[in-house]
Amino acid sequence: MTSNEPDREHPEGFNWSKYEDEVADVANVVDLDAARDRRNRTDDSADLDDDTGPVLVDSPQAQRTPKLDRRGAQRRPLLPAWLRSRAELRDVVMWAAGYAAHVTAYHALRLPKYAGKLALRAPVGLFRTLGGAFRWLFDLEAEPVRQATVRTENAEQYLHLSRQRDRRVRWRGIVALVVFIAVVIGGIGLALAPSWVRWATLAAAVVVFGLAGAPADRPLIDRAVVGTQVAKLTSDIVVRALGVLGVAGINQAIAKQGDRAISFPAPITRDGPGWRADVDLPPGVTIGEVMDRRDKLASGLGRPLGCVWPEGNADISPSRLVLWVGDQPMAAARQVAWPLLKASTVDMAKPFPFGTDPRGRTVDMELPYTNLLIGSIPGYGKTAAIQLPMLVAALDPHAEVWAYELKGTGGLDPLAKVCARYGSGADDDTVEAALLALRDLRAECQKRAALIKGLPKDVCPDNKVTPDLARRVKGLHWLVTGLDECQELFSHPEFGKEAGELAEKIIKLGRALGVILLLATQRPDAKSLPTGVSANVGTRYCLRVMGQLENDMVLGTSAYRNGIRATMFAKKDKGVGYLVGAADEAQIVRTFYLDGPTVEKLAARAYAARQTAGTLTGHAAGQTTEAPSARRETLLEDLLGLFRADEPKLWAETLVERLTALRPEVYADLTRDQLGAALKPYGITTTQVWGTDPVTGKGANRRGIDRTAVADAVAERNRRKDDSAA
Repeated sequence: MTSNEPDREHPEGFNWSKYEDEVADVANVVDLDAARDRRNRTDDSADLDDDTGPVLVDSPQAQRTPKLDRRGAQRRPLLPAWLRSRAELRDVVMWAAGYAAHVTAYHALRLPKYAGKLALRAPVGLFRTLGGAFRWLFDLEAEPVRQATVRTENAEQYLHLSRQRDRRVRWRGIVALVVFIAVVIGGIGLALAPSWVRWATLAAAVVVFGLAGAPADRPLIDRAVVGTQVAKLTSDIVVRALGVLGVAGINQAIAKQGDRAISFPAPITRDGPGWRADVDLPPGVTIGEVMDRRDKLASGLGRPLGCVWPEGNADISPSRLVLWVGDQPMAAARQVAWPLLKASTVDMAKPFPFGTDPRGRTVDMELPYTNLLIGSIPGYGKTAAIQLPMLVAALDPHAEVWAYELKGTGGLDPLAKVCARYGSGADDDTVEAALLALRDLRAECQKRAALIKGLPKDVCPDNKVTPDLARRVKGLHWLVTGLDECQELFSHPEFGKEAGELAEKIIKLGRALGVILLLATQRPDAKSLPTGVSANVGTRYCLRVMGQLENDMVLGTSAYRNGIRATMFAKKDKGVGYLVGAADEAQIVRTFYLDGPTVEKLAARAYAARQTAGTLTGHAAGQTTEAPSARRETLLEDLLGLFRADEPKLWAETLVERLTALRPEVYADLTRDQLGAALKPYGITTTQVWGTDPVTGKGANRRGIDRTAVADAVAERNRRKDDSAA
């Protein structure tokens, strides 16, 4: 029968077995049901090499990584963190030694109390011991059983128990007799022994019988340390806490997949004084969504807000959450003293301790080759934060320090004694002094650039100031300038624009020239902090701010979107902020706090070191400078009086010469560039002016000033004064 002929024995259908036999020689017959079963199999333990059927490329079997292929896996450290860090090891050892010393001293002071308790309890213990020996000797513990057999009149059982008691009492009596003889002999020997042996034996007997007579509910020794019971962080607790945040992506994933929606790539472990959990959030959920709900996360974990510190790990995934839960709030935890508190001098070129992270580990910061921007709302520790790097610079006798505190409260006054330039006040004079300092810093950068350019390559191979050059080459020492409340300068109606331009140039050029700018502001917005300044600072520290704009102005564009959010800090988190640029990842840091008297002592130590090294200059050496107001108030009138009737325009250098001759005490240090910068706030700019050089007699085009522009500026200023007086 051929394959296209009907089967007469099976008129209702085909005889499949016959057709299978016919094609078996020319093709493989596939059991579709079995193939479907193999395709849908999801058992991860299935062997990939099993050739019983085809394996789809997107099946769990095909996607499973071979056990021997772990090249993409992250290797866990061989040693715990406290053994890999010398500082942490020192802290652990010091804590253990302190703990042991405390416990020892605590119990040593209570030895008389413990001895009294033992003496009072010893008679009870002796009575208990003799009573127990008597019951053991006469087998009284089995007496209730024997009495029970008497009541049931079971003679055979009673005789068996009686014989058993006789045997026990017989050999126990022998043991008791031996012990009694030994005690008598020991007593005779003790009577003949020295007195110290008798007292020692008595003390030992009191201890033994005192312990035996102690009540079960009243221990002999008091607790030297009462520990705080903190619940262990588990995956169930973390999943439950994430589930109450109200994040749609997390809730949907938990509803569909349950506990599998949130995975843990590493075990939850102890990390310092707290627990660390690495968490992979569901796809589509970012770290920022969790950090925005830090208060709800703390509520879900049942811990204080200051104990819960979520962070991101963008190197792995935007959804990788690193959750650290401390045993106590970060702001309330005892912080170690500043490691440089007892230092007499410091090498500013080395990293210095800036603060501690939530785990209590020291966080270092570097000053060379970077600038620092600090921002927050008022009252959260900006001045305390900017004091630390300035103190480090002050303690290096070879570094020059300038400081301007533009709030007028004297927050940096303790540092004034070591500063080559110093100003404190909220008035225009102090603000202009800070502007003049920026002008001089700009000129200093140009001078240093020319000096470095002339050095041999074997001395300066990288064309930048090195720690060695800073100490050996005159004019290349570290120069650190701190501007506290810098928004008063950058938002000033007359000086702000020029100050922003100068600061941007100094930040861009100064890092390689040994010129370092430290800025602190309580109003980090576009008007108070120029974009060119905030965009180029290398190290940023942001304490509590209230919005995304302020956050990104200090920490950098997209910081808020990437989960680096100083908006999550609460009222209690004073001195706690995000530090960006000091390490590869953003760090939550609590700065070391130094009170006023402590800063005074450190500044006095720095002054003594500079006095010994002979590096006291400027303000620290008692040299005074002319108040900037003297130049500001007379400049326009003086300029206008220097133009003759036949001189509509003059070269800038000509005007500088005439100003110096007119008022040498005010304009002695004035340069052409400084004159142009001083006139900018009044809307006066330099233009090309044709004139004759008095030395060579030749005509030339040079930068100059128009007399009409000066006259207009004087008239406008007088009009403003009249309006304000009216």
